[in-house]
Amino acid sequence: METVATAGRIDVISDVICPWCYIGKRQLERALDILEKHRLRFTVAWHPFQLNPDMPAEGVDRQQYRIAKFGSLERSKQMDQRITETAATVGIEFHLEKLTRTPNTLDAHRLIRFAGQKGAQDEVVEALFYDYFCSGGDVGDTKTLAAVGHKGGLDYDEVLAMLGTDEGKREVLAGDQMARRCGIQGVPSFALQGHVLFSGAVPGEEMADAFRRAWELLKSKAA
Repeated sequence: METVATAGRIDVISDVICPWCYIGKRQLERALDILEKHRLRFTVAWHPFQLNPDMPAEGVDRQQYRIAKFGSLERSKQMDQRITETAATVGIEFHLEKLTRTPNTLDAHRLIRFAGQKGAQDEVVEALFYDYFCSGGDVGDTKTLAAVGHKGGLDYDEVLAMLGTDEGKREVLAGDQMARRCGIQGVPSFALQGHVLFSGAVPGEEMADAFRRAWELLKSKAA
């Protein structure tokens, strides 16, 4: 079988409590499959963005937070229902009714960074999304994060020890600020070779087309 060389890198700027980021991950997976058929293979790296950078370290009660954000509990439930239906179209079964906390995601981003160093970033990102949106886990809790990291292929005690330090905190906060300086206001946002292309969980076919056209343009400029 003829091998396909890696063409370049796709960067995803996201937050683990962003439902569109989980849906966007599924669309990206579709896009990567399409690109592979066009003999284009890309690596993927995940980068931090905090939807709530001022969130207390311990997080807040989700119901109270959602009422404050959307004006009423009814409106919040309508939003949850809509996003649950959208997630189902890409094969994800959300259970937002299980969520009780809206967490601070700094430590979750530190875990993603750590997973990147261990070659398990995609697996850990998937495990984080699943634990939060499908199982109702508190991804701001240290032991929960260690368990999620273990599900993604990391050593539980090693993750726990890392989270007990400030490792990666400065880098995560710097990455969040860099995204904002680049003009990113919403996630997921997608970049190719450092060039931000689009934001949002657009269909995989559209993603693949955008990446393919951008790659051809970058190649022609480099020629």
